[in-house]
Formats: sequence, structure tokens, C-alpha cells
Amino acid sequence: MTATPTVRRIGPARLTAGFERYRRLDAAAHHEVHGALRRRTLAEIAELAETVDLRGRGGAAFPFARKLDAVARTAQRRGARPIVLVNATEGEPASGKDAVLITRSPHLVLAGALLAAEALHARDLVIGVTGPGVRSLRTAIAQWRLGRRARVVELPERFVTGEGGALVRGVNGGPAIPPGRKVRAAESGVDGRPTLLSNAETYAQLAYLGRHGPERYAAVGTAEEPGSILLTVTAPAAAPVVVEAPTGTPLADVLRLCGTDAGQAVLAGGYHGAWLDAETAGTVAVSRAGLERAGAALGAGIFAVLPADTCPVGEVARIAVYLGAQSSGQCGPCRVGLPAIGRALESLARGTADPSTVVAIRRGTDAVTGRGACHHPDGATRFIRSALDVFAADVTRHLDHGGCGRPVRGVLPLPAAETENSGDRLVVDWTRCSGHGLCAHLVPGLFQLDADGYPSPAAAPVPRRLSADAARAVAMCPALALRLEEQS
Repeated sequence: MTATPTVRRIGPARLTAGFERYRRLDAAAHHEVHGALRRRTLAEIAELAETVDLRGRGGAAFPFARKLDAVARTAQRRGARPIVLVNATEGEPASGKDAVLITRSPHLVLAGALLAAEALHARDLVIGVTGPGVRSLRTAIAQWRLGRRARVVELPERFVTGEGGALVRGVNGGPAIPPGRKVRAAESGVDGRPTLLSNAETYAQLAYLGRHGPERYAAVGTAEEPGSILLTVTAPAAAPVVVEAPTGTPLADVLRLCGTDAGQAVLAGGYHGAWLDAETAGTVAVSRAGLERAGAALGAGIFAVLPADTCPVGEVARIAVYLGAQSSGQCGPCRVGLPAIGRALESLARGTADPSTVVAIRRGTDAVTGRGACHHPDGATRFIRSALDVFAADVTRHLDHGGCGRPVRGVLPLPAAETENSGDRLVVDWTRCSGHGLCAHLVPGLFQLDADGYPSPAAAPVPRRLSADAARAVAMCPALALRLEEQS
């Protein structure tokens, strides 16, 4: 998200306390609203986290106490001083909660990170960030007088940047893409040292918990999942809204606060999440357990409403193509599988598919699930499979009638760079093409090979982000059969 969302709340303000009076809480305002940092020992923090079952708010919901213990044990075993790393990258286009925290209440995030750092005897604190919030964080660090102890690292704004391994690689000066093999940050993170890695909201939650204790923390929410949570809601014809609400709040109440209802369906958990039909969305509670029972997941607290006046198949195809393009290019499921599924969904949206296309999409999702170098293929296929189920009637209309009669309004957020076209279209000179297939290898997001190995370029104009790759494919075509034509 490029702009910081509007903030609303259900119940008492906790992480958003002071927002009604201050556009941004500086050091003085933070101290007034949240009080001074109360230092605690490692054992105390672990006990607090276990008592309220504090879990990561970046999507994986890993128990914070277990992560803390793993870092402490590794540091003791190796005799190495650990590092605390804050993940504020928020590569998910439909999420805005961490941007709200680091731009409007950066001291709360720092307070939680410093609380953990003091308990672990860690001297270094690193915040990885993309987009807005860099200036806010650096100003807050200066006001804490942390000097060289804390630093902000700006990283490229891509979907996979927020993956733990990608974040660590980016902070270490490498490409911000998953490493291709599982390396736990607790074992070897920033500079190869034991690293406590959690996202911005998790550290803000820790700051509140450390300051007020478990009883006050658990005064709202459910018994199994106490506390509040930050949610990002994308509603039709409205700017995104970040809502702080107690866990267990009905999703219908959250949507109503944002001026909308469930529309024709609601996406829960973002672009690695799953779709809920309108009836289910109208009854589900916002909690890990509630959404799991409904066949979805809370993830990073993202909800996107699909209105009745847009084509769901076209909307899903837009995001599937984007997810295919966000591959780090390290494995077949990402580099080849996801782009192929995206192209098949595009043909379904255009009304040029047949039933075998849907079969191929389902087989494709089965083929890539669990076989990627990271979890990106698994999340993308979860999103796609749930769409085929929830929008089954629309899929049938596209197969039988060439469409559903509704336009694709593009209501699901994408980065601006993903929606800009270069104005050029790839054209194949069939008198020259001999089916080498190199173009599909170079730019899998733009080509699909038929059964005989001949390319079928995407009908849409070349996205600006792929302009250089398209030009490279033209230049390297062995038969000189490719060209870029300016779209009239």
C-alpha cells in the first residue's frame, strides 16, 4: 500500500492508543500515552508470552516464547551475542497495519524490540522496511538515542521480501529473496548470528504486554486468543482501513465499521489466504480458531471484500498473474508452475478456456504444492483453489457463455508498478518461429508453449516491470521471430 490507511477501532484502543489526538506519537506523546519502558528478564518475558499465548502477527502465528527460547539457547551454545530483527516490510499489497504502526506509533514498535533485546542481552537492533515509514523510524531511533545500536534497512518492495529468509538475506546485503533452503533465523540470521525475528505488530503487542501485564492484556479477546489484533480491510470504492479489534469480534461487525458488508465474497488472510463466501463471512469470528473452522486462516489479518459488480474470475486471475511474477526464480513450481496457472486463469477470465483448462489449473496447483523452495507456491495455490470452489458457478458461466457479464474492476490492491503497462505487445512472426521455446524460458510470465513447443504470447500488453525481460527475449530469439509492437 502506498498511502497510510485510515484507522478505526472496536473496543478499547491499545496499539492505536493516542491516535485520536496525535497524527504521529513522538517520544513525548508515546511516554504520555504508553508510559515508560519497563524492563523485564528473559524468563519474565517468556512467561508473559506463554501466559497469553502471544504469537507472531506476520502470518505464520508462531509462538513468540518458543522463538525467544530458541534464540537464547543458540546464543548460549555458540557464545554469540544475538540480534533483534523487526520485519516491517509488509510486502503483501493488501496489508497496511505495520505501515500504520511504524508511521504513527514507531516508539511502541521500538519499545517491544528493545524489551526483547535487553532480555536477550542483544546490542544490535535492525528494522527491515519497504515503502513508507523509514523517516519515522529513523527519527524515533534518534529520539531513543540508540546511536549505532539500531539501524533501518530499506528493502525492495516485493511480495516475497517479507519472507523470513528473504528479509535476512536482504539485511545482510544480498538479494531479498528466499534462500532456497530452510535456515532458521534463530540459528543463523543477521551476520550469521542468532536472530530474534518477528514482525512490527508482534513487537508492539509485546510492548503493551510488558507494560501492562497479562491480566490487563487478556481483558479483551477470547480465552484461547486474548488481546486485540490489527486488521486491514479493503472495501469497495473506499480507501483501505486498519481496524484494531478484540480477537473473536464478528467479521460482520468489522466490515460494518468500514461501511461495507460481505459483498459476493471476502478474501481472508491476503493473497496467500482463502476465500469465504458471503454467508460464511457473515457469521465467522475474527480469530485463528474461528477462521480455521471456516476453512480459511487469519494470516496477517487481511480482509478484502469482493463487490457484486466485478467479475470474480477476472479478479482472481489478476492476482494469480501477479503472484506468478513474484517468484524468486529458484525452483520450477515458482518459475514455471505459477505463471502457467496464471495464464490459464487469464484465458478462463477472457472466456477462451474449456473444461480441460480448469482441470489443468487444479492439476497445476496440486503439482506445485509442497514442492517449492519456500512457501510462496503453497500460499498462491491456496488462494487459487479456494477461488475455484467459492466461485464455481462463475467459473461455469465463463466456460458456458464466455464470461459472467461483469467487468473486472481491479478492486484487489496491487502495487502501482504491477498495473502499469509499457504500451508494447509481443508479436510472433510465424513464418520464422521454429519452436525453440527459449522465450518461454526467459519470460515465463509472458509465454505459454503449446503441445508442440510453440509459444503463445500473452494477449495483454507487456507490464512495465517485464519490459526489459521482453526486450531480452526478442534479442535472444534464435529465429528472430519475436518483436515488440507499440500498442495503438
